[in-house]
Amino acid sequence: MGGMGGMGGMGGMGGDPFSNPFDLFESFFGGGGGMGGMGGMGGGQRQNRNRPTQGDDERFDLEIDFLEAVFGVEKELDTMRLENCDKCSGSGVKAGTKPTTCGTCGGQGQVVATVRTPLGNFQQVTGCQACGGTGQSATPCPSCGGDGRVRRSKKIQLRVPPGVDKGSRLRVRGEGNAGRRGGPSGDLYVFINVRDDPELKRFENVNISSNVTIPYTRAILGCTVKVRTVDGSVDLKIPQGVQPGSTLLMAKRGVPRLGNDSIRGDHYVTVKVTIPSKLSNEERALIEQLDANVK
Repeated sequence: MGGMGGMGGMGGMGGDPFSNPFDLFESFFGGGGGMGGMGGMGGGQRQNRNRPTQGDDERFDLEIDFLEAVFGVEKELDTMRLENCDKCSGSGVKAGTKPTTCGTCGGQGQVVATVRTPLGNFQQVTGCQACGGTGQSATPCPSCGGDGRVRRSKKIQLRVPPGVDKGSRLRVRGEGNAGRRGGPSGDLYVFINVRDDPELKRFENVNISSNVTIPYTRAILGCTVKVRTVDGSVDLKIPQGVQPGSTLLMAKRGVPRLGNDSIRGDHYVTVKVTIPSKLSNEERALIEQLDANVK
């Protein structure tokens, strides 16, 4: 069995691998606090299962647009979570009734079983199956089935900060599942997915890249073109003689840094140059004339 995997390594200690007889029995009975000593000595401490426990966290997957991730957005989330039952006020006990002491464990929440072995009698302490370890018996609330919580939907307003990216995780405290017996609620974790933009690409978290295409004549002479950025259409001056594949920088036109949106990345524009596959007679004559003057 899996719990016995450590026994093979005991041989390297130089002594009898079973010099402590309790090692063997603990591997069978769960070890430690669950088993008493020889002759019925000892016994585990009672686990108070009536104590308040914190609720589990919940996950919500949210997909947003590219520009929403860049500048942030307010979203309304329709979540499902466990909330305290109104009928029993979260106790799990049917209204108008009271819990009674469990007759199987006498209110201890645990039962003791004696195991006879060649080395003597051993006591194994386990949780009471009749009461689930609570030490009490009760009529369960019909609305929640005794859990004290019911699943309901709730709308939550979420502010997505500027600069989030695919895989970003936002934590909303206290908006997870309600705890048991009045325990605190868990948290809601929102996992962000961002839809791709057909033109703008994001890299290194805060930078943007895109392409601009110009004819070869404007690459030679230089020009000004409109470039789509996250801020809208912006004029970009292309210097004369720009080479195909050159990258031009538009400073501070990138994504705000997550957690400090006063700092922004840059926008890098790659210049693509179109060269015609066919020329008119007039175009050919002009280019041949230019070519004749090239030294």
